[in-house]
Amino acid sequence: MKSLKKKRRVQVLLLTAFALVLATALIGYSMRDGINFFRSPSQVLSEPPKPGETFRIGGLVETGSLVRGASETVTFSVTDGAATVPVSFTGVLPDLFNEGQGMIGTGKMEGEVFIASEILAKHDESYMPKEVIDALKEQGVYQAPGS
Repeated sequence: MKSLKKKRRVQVLLLTAFALVLATALIGYSMRDGINFFRSPSQVLSEPPKPGETFRIGGLVETGSLVRGASETVTFSVTDGAATVPVSFTGVLPDLFNEGQGMIGTGKMEGEVFIASEILAKHDESYMPKEVIDALKEQGVYQAPGS
């Protein structure tokens, strides 16, 4: 009788361990395309992403670079003070999107141009995404609001 209980207990533990490993593998597999790494323009130029890699880029919209075309395609440059990357976006920009403001874009590099599939802009006068602040501080160009 004891042997049967012990055998059942070992079977349940092995089945539980297998289910846990399988669940972890499935979660990791499903998230492989959902994880987007943030990069500043300097990082994009110094360590170019792999072809087709989706990532997030952020910084300030360079003053004088915003060009709205006849279609929904908008081009501009994003900078962190040390480097500048041209961006192309087809769609409707957020209402608060403007030159000299913080932004984060999700997309892929095609040649030297970042093709954005999504653009996020700051949502009030003092907000800037943490990743953008960190990248600007790293370059020594960050100015706190009200400075």
